[in-house]
Amino acid sequence: MVKLCVLIAAVSLLPILCLSFSPENPTDRRVLVLLDDLSLKSSHSIFFNSIKSRGFDVDFKLADDPKLSLQRYGQYLYDALILFSPSIDRFGGSLDLAGVLDFVDSGHDLILAADESASDLIRNIATECGVDFDEDSSAIVIDHKSYAVSETEGDHTLIVSGDFIQSDVILGSTKVEAPVLYKGIAHSVNAANSLVLKVLSASPSAYSANPSSKLSNPPLHSGSAISLVSVVQARNNARITITGSLDMFSNRLLRSGVQKAGDSNKYSKSGNEQFVTELSRWVFHERGHLKAVNLRHHKVGETDEPAIYRINDDLEFSVEIYEWSGKSWEPYVANDVQVQFYMMSPYVLKTLSTDQKGLYHTSFKVPDVYGVFQFKVEYQRLGYTGLSLSKQIPVRPFRHNEYERFIPTAFPYYGASFTTMAGFFIFSIVYLYNK
Repeated sequence: MVKLCVLIAAVSLLPILCLSFSPENPTDRRVLVLLDDLSLKSSHSIFFNSIKSRGFDVDFKLADDPKLSLQRYGQYLYDALILFSPSIDRFGGSLDLAGVLDFVDSGHDLILAADESASDLIRNIATECGVDFDEDSSAIVIDHKSYAVSETEGDHTLIVSGDFIQSDVILGSTKVEAPVLYKGIAHSVNAANSLVLKVLSASPSAYSANPSSKLSNPPLHSGSAISLVSVVQARNNARITITGSLDMFSNRLLRSGVQKAGDSNKYSKSGNEQFVTELSRWVFHERGHLKAVNLRHHKVGETDEPAIYRINDDLEFSVEIYEWSGKSWEPYVANDVQVQFYMMSPYVLKTLSTDQKGLYHTSFKVPDVYGVFQFKVEYQRLGYTGLSLSKQIPVRPFRHNEYERFIPTAFPYYGASFTTMAGFFIFSIVYLYNK
């Protein structure tokens, strides 16, 4: 009887679990935050409170918690992971490097913040995500030109940067006016990797070195090649943010005023809060999250979807695309969505028209080639989740009784045949009756 009650209770929870992890509710999600020290909950409370205020369930745990686990009974317990534990050498419980990578490979999101105490574990996670931190563990980013004016800052490691990526979908439509304060380590991205993007770059005068020792060799990382904050849009639509500054999220820098050296403009508040908040909105799919529904096709003048097309048929194709606004699904409007009519290679490539209400449509003629085709919509745009849809449909040739009885292009052949017949008839008459 007890086992039966437990089973009934477990079954009754299934709809709740399905709802929590449903992609139809991008903000109805759980976030796990792993910390080196629980004091970070208060020192970085502004950032965490902004996440909670947007409807996320945030769970704080120490990175070495012996009960730490990301999944149970094959189901992931969290939808996003925040690693604010740069110095951790080994996670607690069942979590390890492979576990974090599997979490991302399953389509979940990750925010990783490091500093000069970054362990090999944190560096390896970043490397697997396409980002390489400076190998010198004592090196941090220094800028003797673009540093923040401060009474206590003498080594110019608290730098100022306003070199943001030009993307409204990643950083929001409201421009970050004040520069961002940054204190941490440098990292680089592979220019050949199109999945990794620099969101915040250092100035041309920055370099990575140990501030307490003299340079004996040129620094390995210098100038605008230094990335301060990078993001990854994975092919499975998982999103990752990696930065070398844990302090960038702290209340101290979020509330601090900022003035760049040599600049008369002084801001009462840095751009850190707006920057990290907008960036977290993108990482957690509150912006730039697309879905495509109702892929339809039919012959012109009909409404039902056929099981097969005939060559040279006129057809109409449509699909609906929506974007998550943070609260509801809104029509996505763009002029670069295309459909392919594909068999080994695209025979037809058409740009879809939109009614500005989420519906994309076009019409075209089936090519004069029979076989098994696919309607394919492959949509990749900076900052947006990728769309990949396909629907298979066979195309047949004309049946023997569907061809035209007399083809206009064959009239010369028809004329030649009847001319030959008439000539033979005349020759026969002349041959038979001529003495």
